[in-house]
Amino acid sequence: MSATATSTQPAPDHRAQFLSLLDTSLSQNSFIKLVLAKYVGAELELQRIIIKLMTIKDQPHLSFVYRYKTRDITKNFPVAEGEEVIADLLPESFKNAHLLSLTDEVQLEFSKKGKSTLFKSKAQQEREAPSSEHDREKKRFLELTRPFLTDLGVTNKQHELIAAMSRKWKQINKFIEVFSHALSTSPLTLDRPIKVADFGSGKGYLTFAIHDYLRNTLQAEGEVTGVELREDMVNLCNTAAERLEHPGLVFKHGDVRSVAPSDLDVMIALHACDIATDYAIHTGIRSGAAIIMCSPCCHKQIRLQIQSPTLLRPMLQYGLHMGQQAEMVTDSLRALYLEVCGYETKVFEFISLEHTNKNKMILAVKRAEPLKQTELLAKIQQLKEFYGIQEHCLETLLQADGLIG
Repeated sequence: MSATATSTQPAPDHRAQFLSLLDTSLSQNSFIKLVLAKYVGAELELQRIIIKLMTIKDQPHLSFVYRYKTRDITKNFPVAEGEEVIADLLPESFKNAHLLSLTDEVQLEFSKKGKSTLFKSKAQQEREAPSSEHDREKKRFLELTRPFLTDLGVTNKQHELIAAMSRKWKQINKFIEVFSHALSTSPLTLDRPIKVADFGSGKGYLTFAIHDYLRNTLQAEGEVTGVELREDMVNLCNTAAERLEHPGLVFKHGDVRSVAPSDLDVMIALHACDIATDYAIHTGIRSGAAIIMCSPCCHKQIRLQIQSPTLLRPMLQYGLHMGQQAEMVTDSLRALYLEVCGYETKVFEFISLEHTNKNKMILAVKRAEPLKQTELLAKIQQLKEFYGIQEHCLETLLQADGLIG
């Protein structure tokens, strides 16, 4: 055809072709995901929508993750309704759509003048079929449809994540992910009740979450106790546990010093200030917990004792650096004491808690064979002498019980 020739063929309806390919991928179970981009609507800060397939209450749904600059909002639709929503968004709200399936990769684009272009190519490599389990591709260990999330204000009545609770939702999932991995490497088995104590349980987000994970996801018998000093929170959580029918979940008024279980499998203490973390770890060890999870806060005891080594004094004359050093030394000693008591211990970054910007977690899992105490105690002594430390609360508690020499 010459450059001056005109075509009498009607313009192809690329939008209709794209929607047909989308429907085919869904009906043939080859759909992986769809991304809508180049947003031109009026909603501030909306960047794109990521759409995946999942199963909710045994029915297939399309999950729309509306991605904003600072948050995500999830909305779930039955498949047919979800396809209608997608059709309504193209091209009025989004000028680009990228469909990924097991067999094809399809991209629909609209120019500023409304001209459409459709690109289609075969998958360059064999892809695995996507899991339709709810939130599996995001490695979420809980479903947004769980009733306790609505009761605690994380989701609305339609089980959609409330924007202001997105950080809390991420924290809950990260916590359950860490716990799940720890459980899989621990000596605990699911053929008997798993006894958990959560000290400083607050409004009960993580306490409800771990109970729900044990009972509903793992189908295990979880006996979970939340311990909290604020009596109004205790009453609120007990009422919610009864209303939501969470058997084996109870909240008690007190702290780690006043409520001390004699038999425990999992000990949790997040945001325990200064030596409260030491008392919590001691409770876990003394109670025979197979898993200990702590997120310490404040390190006053050691900071007041530290004698800066001569070489480090120019660096540690600054208060911020001194505080960071006190934190590092305190938590390193805690981890070493846990190793002495037969735990494999990790110290890593966790998602920040709502009350503090601290994001460190100490995770200890009982070893099958403990390490030699003598060598570890020698390392601890060298550290204490280097920094001039006379007393560490956890050491004092363990020595009083004869748990370390």
